Amino acid sequence: MKSELDRAERDTPEQATLFVDNIGGIDETEVSFQRGATVLSGRNATNRTSLLQAIMAALGSDQVSLKADAEEGQAELELGDETYRRTLQRRNGTIVTDGEPYLDDPELADLFAFLLESNEARRAVARGDDLRELIMRPVDTDAIKAEIEQCQRRKQEIDDQLAELDELEGKLPDLEAKRTRVTDEIETLEEELEEAQAELDETNVDVDERREEQSELETKLEELRETRSDLERVRDRIETERESIDALEEEREEVEERLDSLSSGDESEVSRLEAEIETLQDEKAALSDEISQLQSTIQFNEQLLDEQESVLPEADEDDEPVTDQLLADSETVTCWTCGSSVARDQIETTIEQLRTARQERLEERSGISAELDEKRETLSTINENRTEYRQTQRRLDSIDDEIERRRERIEASTADREELTDEVDELEDTIDDLETDDYSGVLDQHKEVNQLEFKLERKERERDDLDDRMASIEDRLDERETLEARRDDITDELTDLRTRIDQIEADAVEAFNEHMENLLEVLEYGNLDRIWIDRTTQEVREGRRKVSRSSFDLKIVRSTDEGAAYEDTIDHLSESEREVTGLVFALAGYLVHDVYETVPFMLLDSLEAIDSERIAMLVDYFESYVPYLVVALLDEDAQAVEVDHGVITEIDSASAAQ
Repeated sequence: MKSELDRAERDTPEQATLFVDNIGGIDETEVSFQRGATVLSGRNATNRTSLLQAIMAALGSDQVSLKADAEEGQAELELGDETYRRTLQRRNGTIVTDGEPYLDDPELADLFAFLLESNEARRAVARGDDLRELIMRPVDTDAIKAEIEQCQRRKQEIDDQLAELDELEGKLPDLEAKRTRVTDEIETLEEELEEAQAELDETNVDVDERREEQSELETKLEELRETRSDLERVRDRIETERESIDALEEEREEVEERLDSLSSGDESEVSRLEAEIETLQDEKAALSDEISQLQSTIQFNEQLLDEQESVLPEADEDDEPVTDQLLADSETVTCWTCGSSVARDQIETTIEQLRTARQERLEERSGISAELDEKRETLSTINENRTEYRQTQRRLDSIDDEIERRRERIEASTADREELTDEVDELEDTIDDLETDDYSGVLDQHKEVNQLEFKLERKERERDDLDDRMASIEDRLDERETLEARRDDITDELTDLRTRIDQIEADAVEAFNEHMENLLEVLEYGNLDRIWIDRTTQEVREGRRKVSRSSFDLKIVRSTDEGAAYEDTIDHLSESEREVTGLVFALAGYLVHDVYETVPFMLLDSLEAIDSERIAMLVDYFESYVPYLVVALLDEDAQAVEVDHGVITEIDSASAAQ
């Protein structure tokens, strides 16, 4: 992973420049960032968070706000030779975005790179959210399941082909034995034919002497030989067709049994499932929109608390500084949209209620997703059953057609056989009439030679057919190595797909545990010995099914002054410890999902709960994993950060320090 991070940094330009117009509390500004860590230093309400939002806007996030007194705003980011631009416009009370930002889909960055105070991954630890659900949210499990099903079908097809090859290979010994037997029979027939032909040739010497007298007899004998050969071929063809019909009728019984076990499917059931799936998809989409709106509202209210100066009236020269006014009236906040003053604790209560509502919607969406999966699986099974039913029915129809065609050929061949039989009878009668005492036995000799020649011809055809079948099987067996290699590839792909979710979960837990251990050692949190995630598996119900699902359990171990270890809970962590834990969880998601390959920025804000020295250590630690790290800090915290980092102290005039 470190080499990939290094490559991502090498491919990232050395400098980025941001132009901002009417974003958050900023009127207009231009800021440049050098690769590495950049600190936004200042007191509260100096538009540091607004500048971070402007970066988010240019990168593609929707979690940004337009300046209250503006109808439109813009954020533009120059990164190397590329320029990315995002516009915001107020229309009918809503904010509409347009332009060509850095990201097409900001989900990964919103979760694991834009770590402002309201960031969901950062807050998940403190709120006790489902950590596993959050880390796995960007993973398209439906697509993985579909790939698994496709791979299973491909593997089954190859397994069927390999099973067929095994069956064919098992036939080879019998075919070889049969070919040996037929070859022996051919040799015997050749010897018998040679002897019969020799006897006939001796008889034909005498026949030649009286050819003029017996030419008609010779002609009829030749006709008889040819007709008998034709008759035997027709009989053989009829026998072959009957054997084929027997095989087809056996297959037909198997196909009918298979068809009886399948269902053509109830159209009304399919329509009902499709309608229910569409309804659930609409409900899920509506919930996703509501969740997004709740997140925007939460962020808006949190920004009210964080950016007070930008919403207060400008002070006259003789008035107290705006920050002093804030300190004097710290219990109320003035809304920049309606101008009314609202008690701070009322906003905080509202934020907590909104977070609770959002969590409920997330759980509701998760339930709908499970029900959707179940109904899609049911519909898929029905459709597969229907498809197989139609294919089986088509095969049954094809078998019936083939049987009918072969019966018609048998009927035609039977008529030919009867006609040839009559011809043979007529020829034999004619030969009997033509035969004299001098030619006694010639007819029998011709019959014997004809029969031997036909038997030999049939056996040779049988041997040729066996050779063709054996050659065909051997050609098919040559495919085995290729098929086995393909099956191995598919098996590896299946293993990868089946373990991909497990691997992402395992990598997330490993990353969190490793970085948590490293930071606890560096930050030296007194009696806090260890914080780690324990990944367990439990049976949960999804719709009407029970499935195994992983769970991420956060474990905390402290020690007493006497050195005795004991297990603690998240509720007993200090605010500083909770903030660090949440940031490490976000970093784990950032690394596991390779977010550094997707977006080169990570943004940090609202670190006041952590002391200055630890903030400096945290910035140094995070900087090693991010091409551009932008951190908003109070002046006193910024002073503790290493001086070789870029520092921006005046956002409105955009003077980059130092």
